[in-house]
Amino acid sequence: MNKQTRAILHDLHQLAEDAQALIAATADSTGETAAESRKRLTLTLERGKKLYGDLSLKAYDSALNADETATKYVHHAIGIVAGAVLGFFAAHQCISKRPN
Repeated sequence: MNKQTRAILHDLHQLAEDAQALIAATADSTGETAAESRKRLTLTLERGKKLYGDLSLKAYDSALNADETATKYVHHAIGIVAGAVLGFFAAHQCISKRPN
């Protein structure tokens, strides 16, 4: 996971914690507007947690599939890298032998 993704996940986690703290702090507040706001925020947090869980599971599955594919086709990957390196050197040789 790159730094930017980690930073976004950290920010989302911090936002969820702050929202939960706000809900707890305003629990004693009376009024229709405060109650409705707490209700909407609670529902949004629940959806966010579900989405985060789904995305985490999907990312884990993708990483597992990538690992299985890399393990299964390791010889193909080595061949591709070797071909790319040989191609680079062959192209370099052709260019260096070309008359100016």
